[in-house]
Amino acid sequence: MAPSSSYPCDNVDPGIAGPGCALKKVLDVVGGKWKILLLCALDEGGTLRYGELRRRVYGITNTMLSASLRELESDGLVLRRQYPEMPVRVEYSLTGKGASLIPILLELKGWGDENL
Repeated sequence: MAPSSSYPCDNVDPGIAGPGCALKKVLDVVGGKWKILLLCALDEGGTLRYGELRRRVYGITNTMLSASLRELESDGLVLRRQYPEMPVRVEYSLTGKGASLIPILLELKGWGDENL
């Protein structure tokens, strides 16, 4: 019998990041260059419109902002609210699930401040 390992996904699959690995699932949801920054911007700013998000996340393109918001909404981390007005007004905010990630992301930021 193989010795027990401290890798987070070894109990599900023989390799790291196998199909049942929770860590891989998290990285699939928040991975990429922009998603974590968007979540933090929404935490800091509360409910924000598209243009406000674009100004807060330096360097993001319209294409990446749109795609990232769509994915975050699909994964249940961001709520998109469209109002029946002309011109159309759309606002974005964190869901409870998205807000629950913020303390973890702030811990990562703290680690980065200390170590990078």
